[in-house]
Amino acid sequence: MIILGISCYYHDSAACIIKDGKIIAAAAEERFTRIKHDNSFPKESINFCLDSLKISANEVDVVTFYEKPLIKFERLISQHLENFPKSYSQFTKYIGPWFNSRLQIKKTLEEEVNYFGKVTYVDHHLSHSASSYFLSPFNKSVVINIDGVGEWATTTVGIANKGEIKIDKEIHFPHSIGLLYSTLTTYLGFSANNSEYKVMGLAAYGNPKTYKKHFEKIIKLFPDGSFKLDMDYFDFDWSGHMPSKKMIKLFGHEVRERDSKAYQYHKDIAAALQKRTEEAVFNIFNAAYKKYKIDNICFAGGVALNSVLNGKILANTSFKKIFIPPDPSDAGAAMGAALYINNKLSNKKINHKEFTPYLGPEYKWYQIKNEIEKLGLKYKYYKNNKQLSDVISQYIIDEKVIGWFQGKMEWGPRALGNRSILASAATTGMRDNINAKVKKREMFRPFAPVILEEKTNEYFKTDKYLSASTKWMLMVYPFKNKRKKDVPAVVHVDGSGRLETLSKDDNSKYYDLINSYYKKSKIPIIINTSFNIRGEPIVCSPKDALNCFLETDIDFIVLDNFVVSK
Repeated sequence: MIILGISCYYHDSAACIIKDGKIIAAAAEERFTRIKHDNSFPKESINFCLDSLKISANEVDVVTFYEKPLIKFERLISQHLENFPKSYSQFTKYIGPWFNSRLQIKKTLEEEVNYFGKVTYVDHHLSHSASSYFLSPFNKSVVINIDGVGEWATTTVGIANKGEIKIDKEIHFPHSIGLLYSTLTTYLGFSANNSEYKVMGLAAYGNPKTYKKHFEKIIKLFPDGSFKLDMDYFDFDWSGHMPSKKMIKLFGHEVRERDSKAYQYHKDIAAALQKRTEEAVFNIFNAAYKKYKIDNICFAGGVALNSVLNGKILANTSFKKIFIPPDPSDAGAAMGAALYINNKLSNKKINHKEFTPYLGPEYKWYQIKNEIEKLGLKYKYYKNNKQLSDVISQYIIDEKVIGWFQGKMEWGPRALGNRSILASAATTGMRDNINAKVKKREMFRPFAPVILEEKTNEYFKTDKYLSASTKWMLMVYPFKNKRKKDVPAVVHVDGSGRLETLSKDDNSKYYDLINSYYKKSKIPIIINTSFNIRGEPIVCSPKDALNCFLETDIDFIVLDNFVVSK
C-alpha cells in the first residue's frame, strides 16, 4: 500500500510518502521553491515523493491531508463573526483563498498532480500525535500536542496504546501557548511562525523576574493543567497584528522595529515569556501524568520546537522518558497524517528502529560535477572517505569554515550533517565570524554543538534517559563547567548547548569526519549550523549549495567527495 501525506496553506507545506510500512521520502516545499516557510500547495514535494518510488500519482492508494478543512473553516467563520465588524478587513482578505483552494484539496490534487484517487482527512492534532507516537520506541505513552491552532484545538492531551491514539482533552482557540509565543515574537520585532527560535535565544540574556507579574496577568494557569489567555492583551483573533494596545501599555514600550537594537528590557521580556511558557507546559504535563500514571511521553506541535523547554521537561515533570519527532511542526504533520492512515489501512506497520531523518533528495556524483564545472570552480576529488575526513578535519582545526553537502537532505528544520556548515568550536571568534560573514544574522544567536555520542556525558549534564530526540537538535542541556573552555563557540550565554549527538550508525561519513577531528584535537565537538544564509531555506541541491558558498565567506565546500575552494 502506498500512502501520501501532505500539509499546506498555513505554514511549512510538506509531503511524505510511505510504501508497505516504510517511509520512503519526505521534504518541505520551501527547499524546492526557495521560499522560506512556503505554505503553498506542495507540488514540488509531492513530485519528489512520487519520483522516489518512480510512480505516477494515480499509483498512490490514498492521499491524506493533515487536518480537516471544513472544521477549520467553521472556526474561521465563528472567529470573525464574534469580532464583527472590526474583523471585516481580515475576513475579506482571507475568505477568498478558502473557497479557491483550501476547501478544494481533492480538486487541487487533480489539477496539480493528476491524482484522482481516494483522499482522507486527519484531525490536525491527531496528525501531530501520530508523527511522534509511531516513530517513538513506546508501545504505551501519553501524547501531548501544543501549537498555535489546528482546527479548533491549540492543546491536546491523550493516550496511545498498542497502535491506537485517543485524545481525551482539548483546549480551544483563542487560548494558545503557541499564539502567546508568536504574539510576543512580533512584539519583540521578529516575525511570527518564523523567528520564535530567535526569541528563545534572546531569552538567555534576560532576567525573567523583571516581567514575571506581567505574564501572570497575560496567561492564567489552573491545577487541572489548563490555561487561559486574557484576550484584552491580544488582537490576533480579529486583526492582522497580534499584540493589542493594552499589551503595549502593560510593558510600557512600543513594538520593537525589526532589525533595531535589542535593549535589556527586550531581553527581559523574552526571558519572562520563555519562563512562563515553560511553567504552562510543565503544568499540562504534570496534570497529564497525574491522570494517566504512564512514564512515557510523546510531544509534538510547534511548541515542541522549543528546545530549551524540551531539555527541562523530564527534570520538571514526573515523566521518565520522552520522544519528540525530528519535525514536530506543521510540516511534520504531513508525515503524521501518513503514519496515522498507514496504521489504519495497511497490514505493514512502521518499525521505529528503521527510521532515519535522511529522507530528502540526493544527487549523483556526475550531477554535482556538472554544477561545479558550470561555474568554472577548481576542485579536487577524493576517492577515499578516510583521506577526505583527514583533509577536512585538518581544515576545521585550521579554523576554516566548511560547507558540507552529502547524500539525502534531512527531514525537519535542522541540518543534521548532510546540508550543514561545519567549523571549529574552539574559539569564540569563530562563532562571531560565522554569524557576521557567513550566516549574516543577529550576533546573539548561538550555534549548536554536534558531539560524538559516546562522549556526551563528558561534556553535558543530560537527563538520565537520553532521548533519540537529542540526535535531532531538539534538546538544550547545560555544559559541564570544566568543559566549557574547550568549545566556547557553542556555549550559549547561559552555559547551555542545543545538543546533536551522533553515532556511526546515524551517519557514518559525518561521524568519521568528527572522529578524525577528535583524534587530532582531543575535542569531540564541532559547530554544526544549517547550510543557508539568513532569510533563506536550507540548501537542497548542489546548485543551491554552490550559490550559498559563493555568496558567503565559507572557505571550502565539500559536495559528495568533491572539495571546492575559492
